[in-house]
Order: sequence, then structure tokens, then C-alpha cells
Amino acid sequence: MAAGKLEASPLLRDRRAHEADEVARLAPFASRAVDSQGRLHPEPRHAYRTEFQRDRDRIVHSRAFRRLEHKTQVFVDQEDDHYRNRLTHSLEGAQIARTASAVLQLNEDLAEAVALAHDLGHPPFGHAGERVLSALMEGDGGFDHNRQSLRVVDLLEERYPALAGLNLSRETREGILKHGCTWDHPVAVPGLAAQRSLESQTANTSDEIAYIHHDLEDGLRSRILQEESLAELPLWRRAIDAAGERLHGEQSLTRSVRRSQILIALIDLLVTDLLEASARRLEAANVKSVDEARAWPEPLIGLSPGLADEILELKRFLLVEFYRHPRVVRMSQKAEWIVSELYALYRKDLSVLPGWVRRRADAEDEARACADYVAGMTDRFAMAEHRRLLDPHGTR
Repeated sequence: MAAGKLEASPLLRDRRAHEADEVARLAPFASRAVDSQGRLHPEPRHAYRTEFQRDRDRIVHSRAFRRLEHKTQVFVDQEDDHYRNRLTHSLEGAQIARTASAVLQLNEDLAEAVALAHDLGHPPFGHAGERVLSALMEGDGGFDHNRQSLRVVDLLEERYPALAGLNLSRETREGILKHGCTWDHPVAVPGLAAQRSLESQTANTSDEIAYIHHDLEDGLRSRILQEESLAELPLWRRAIDAAGERLHGEQSLTRSVRRSQILIALIDLLVTDLLEASARRLEAANVKSVDEARAWPEPLIGLSPGLADEILELKRFLLVEFYRHPRVVRMSQKAEWIVSELYALYRKDLSVLPGWVRRRADAEDEARACADYVAGMTDRFAMAEHRRLLDPHGTR
């Protein structure tokens, strides 16, 4: 029910009730759906859902969101059923963002929508796919996944008869733009202040916490990482100590349960630090409105400086011991080869592309249309297309 009269019933909690609850419950610097600056194409407001709730739901129901299930986080999805993929990463980041926003009295729905949407434009094979497309598109406007995510929600999703994209609110679209917009975009881009909304900042740090946590878990599961090496890191040692306190000296744990308890303690440490450090900044800044928070010289939501340093040390460790491990590098090299060869073939021979991609190439730009098509692929579709089009034994 998108608009119209509500049936009278004391059980129905309508949009106005949600909006009134936000006004009463949220901090003065939190984004409120009732104050949303609208959509690219005006729409009647929904009877039961706020603007940010509608954004979240549109993202979850999009094809691009479903495809994230088969896009690499670190390991290609054929490696193991239990490694993270882009979908599980987005869900974990959104869960943290919603929890943190609720504690900080921010708008949970907006933070969740931004967290769910931030990777919609990620190409297949994780950062390896992005590196290739970025290099291939260097002379044709460039490529990065934040830009591509905005293209997905503004242009590439096809769900409505009279408009392209998902027609999300300005606030959610702004949250997708991590580093602003320095490139041409076919439709109006949200104007950015010094900072994005506090909900967008929360989604950004939650994304970082999520990938640190699950990359550690996946690295340990793959046996590329060893707990003995991690024990040299202050942050991991803190997690071990915190897990020990929670377990009260329990000695009969399996190795798997003990490791899980350390990882649980780690994410609790990170999220608690995010909450407490952000609260201290907000109190010191004494901002009284969304506009004041957006005009602040530095982000107000984030980890404490001390923990940020420990995370930086952990990231350096992961870079050397995990992301540059020969097993991961081999997967990345294969991914780069598949993406580059597919893109080159499409640029050379547009006839092998689906009709809708060719029509987009005629209407906008050949290079961008090819990049859009490749970026939208899942890992397994890209591998299947590579076999079909470029393997001498494939079926064309």
C-alpha cells in the first residue's frame, strides 16, 4: 500500500507514528525521515513506512543485492560454503550499523540502508575485479565501486515503468558516496557538506569493523592465518584476555569454540570502542542539529585514536600474511585475467553482448556500458562467460 486512506484500526502503526517516534526518540543531530530532502523523482509517501525504511526495502529487493551472494569478499565462493561473500559482509556491516545507531540515538533505518547499499556496485572477484576495471577504464572516466553503487541505484536497476534505478532518498544516496563525486554522473548528485550524515559515518565504520572481524575468521578457517602469529598483535591479545574473562577459566572448550569466543570478544571490543569514542566526540562538539554535524571539520563517528592505531597494525599484518598470501594472490591473478579478457572482448565485439547492454552503449557510452555489464556479474557468471566465449572447448 503506497498511498491512500488507512483503514481505522488501533493495531495499525502508520508512517506518521514512526515519524513521530523518531522526533521524540532520536538525538537532535540525528537524521529524521520526516525531514528527508526527497528523491530524484517525487513520489507519494508510503502509508506505513518512512522514507528510509522504503530505501532499505528497495535495496534488499534489488537484483544487485541478490547478486552479492555470489561475489567474492576474499575467497571465491566455490572455495568453501562458509567463507564470507559480499552479501554476508553487507548484512554483518548493516547489523553493526543498526546496533550502533540505536545506542547513539541516530536513525537506525538510514544507517542500515547505507550499509546494505554500499557494495551494490562491487564487481566480481572482490578488489581484484575492481583493480582491473579501474585500470581498464582509466582513460574512459575511471571506475570505483562507490561510484558504481550509485550508478546501480540511480540507473541500472529496472523496477519502475517511468524511471530508472531505485529512486532512493537523497540521504541514502549521499551515504553511498564515501569520497564525494569527482566524475560525471548522468543525474544530479547529492551536494556534500564537510561531512556526511552521522548515520553514514556510522555505516562506514561498521563496514570496517565487519571486514576486520570476518577476514580474521576466514583467514583462520582457511589456515592461512595462525593464532600463534596473531598473538603478537596487541588487539588480538586484548580479545584473548576479554574472552578469558567471559569464560571464567573454562578449560573444556574445543579449539573451534575457543577461537569463536575470541572473535566474539574482538567484535565486542571494536563496537564498544566505536560507541564510547563517538559519544565522547559528540559531547565535546556539542552539535545541535544535522547541519552542524555535517559542517564539523572532522568525522564525529569513529574509533578512538588508540584503537585505530592497533587496527592499523592489524591491517598491515593482514596485508602481508593474508591478502598477499600465494593462495589468495593466485585467485586474484585468475580473477584479473578473467575480467580483463571479458572486457577486452566486449569492447572489440559488441555483438556478443546482450541487446540491453548494446542499447545502453548506443545511448550512453560503449566503455561505460561494458564496465557496467562486467561489474554486475557474479563470480560464477563471469567464469561461465569466460569459458563460453574464450575457452576453445566452451560452447558459444
